[in-house]
Amino acid sequence: MAMIVLVLGGRGFIGRHVVDALLARGHVPLVGTRRKASGSRRTRQARFEHLTTPPDWYPVLRGVGAVVNTVGILRERVRETYDDIHHRAPAALARACASLGLRLIHVSALGLHDGARSRFILSKLAGERAIAASQADYSIVRPSLVDGEGGFGARWIRWVARWPVHFTPAGAAGRIAALDARDLGEAIAVLCEKTWIPELREVELGGSAPRTMGEYLMAMRPAGLPPAVAVSIPSFIARILGHLCDVAHFSPFSFGHFELLRRDNVPRQNLLQALLGRAPTPVGFSPSIPGAWKPGVSRKAEMGSGLVYTGDG
Repeated sequence: MAMIVLVLGGRGFIGRHVVDALLARGHVPLVGTRRKASGSRRTRQARFEHLTTPPDWYPVLRGVGAVVNTVGILRERVRETYDDIHHRAPAALARACASLGLRLIHVSALGLHDGARSRFILSKLAGERAIAASQADYSIVRPSLVDGEGGFGARWIRWVARWPVHFTPAGAAGRIAALDARDLGEAIAVLCEKTWIPELREVELGGSAPRTMGEYLMAMRPAGLPPAVAVSIPSFIARILGHLCDVAHFSPFSFGHFELLRRDNVPRQNLLQALLGRAPTPVGFSPSIPGAWKPGVSRKAEMGSGLVYTGDG
């Protein structure tokens, strides 16, 4: 049965793919955006820094049957803190969904842990725990790296992959399992339809080719270029660079990502194929994966790779 689904961050990287998937499945998506809502009935303004108690959410949730939250910020901005955007607002949203009987799909990330020093990571973890304690009908979705058109890291990954030298932090031994953004959008749309299933409280998703970041860069390297030279950057220098990028708001690399790269970001139990009912779309070039696309072959849906930690915050 068709549902009205509010997609918070629906103009962002992941949100746009969720909207497309919901439409393909016959649902009616409403786009939640921090920008002032247009005259269209299909958009609603949702500035998370102003939505930190359950009553704040009730007007935003009017008339919807399910909510998907894809909002996140890579770096803090004026009046937009990690605590508000990743923790307090999602916690209030979950309690509002519980009181209204609404299904909630919350997009988080793999690799979050208590020992992190990044406030980005700790705020995401606090948001997950608040949602789990809310009594709402929720699914917390934890994707690995997300590849696809429109991601913040798209141009960067493709650009860096073309360099003759690939620089990676010495401690970046963690593996990622990049997945296609269209697959993620479809999986989230399917989750909107599945209510009160305990096994879907925590949903970890990834592609079929676990790689280190160095291996991933090589997999995204265009055909015809000679192999890049891999250079390992000392961890203390990479840590400093991450902090400098955060201060300057420069590039997708951040201190939070430096910490995430030091651990595996691979699903413990990958539910992507079960949700899709088919094999995941291959990402990058891998001779061991039948049908994997070769670098340099132009496919619009695989124009770039973007980290999941971006959204219409």
